[in-house]
Amino acid sequence: MTSFSVIIPALNEEAGIAGCVAAVRALDPAVEVIVADGGSADRTAELAAAAGALVVRGPRGRGPQCNAGAARATGEALIFLHADTRLPAEAFPLLRQILADPSIQAAKFRLSFDSGDWLLAIAARLMWPDSLLTSYGDQGIVIRRELFAELGGFPDWPLFEDVRLFELARARTDIYVVPAEVVTSARRFEANGVIPQLLHDLWLWLQYVAGVSPHEIARSYTFQTS
Repeated sequence: MTSFSVIIPALNEEAGIAGCVAAVRALDPAVEVIVADGGSADRTAELAAAAGALVVRGPRGRGPQCNAGAARATGEALIFLHADTRLPAEAFPLLRQILADPSIQAAKFRLSFDSGDWLLAIAARLMWPDSLLTSYGDQGIVIRRELFAELGGFPDWPLFEDVRLFELARARTDIYVVPAEVVTSARRFEANGVIPQLLHDLWLWLQYVAGVSPHEIARSYTFQTS
């Protein structure tokens, strides 16, 4: 039976990190939960440890933090989960059934938001299939530990590190779409407006596919993106 390590990169997430850890542990107390802290100035690390997570520290940045967490993971499959995303209730039974097939090496969940906004609901539904445009870290990244190591982990990029990992994995295997929805926070859209945030995200993506360095893209944006 496949064992799992859930790796949660976090930075100044004291308001929600304990709830995130508790939500994973409630689904399956046997699952290893690792919070990869990037140098929080608040009580993120303390609260994560109190909630039952193993806390590791890594260089600030989602990719390096995830890599630091993966280096300490013992599970056969890694799940990279954002601190503001919740797994579906059936996540682990489904994943154990799916990963019983050795040909399935990487997966993601369907996306939904904790918002009743109809436009966000449509946007989330359009993100369900796997493609360069539709697969991101806020959908949860599931990958066998051996494949993750072979791919060299996440790049040390300020953004699009998740897109790149999916690209590398996609070159080796199909990305399986788990038939269940994660629920992720709509806080970016609430802070910036749904349409402006969607257009902003599309503009960033167009720059990425045009070959602009993620470091240069990161210097050019001003929206809240976490």
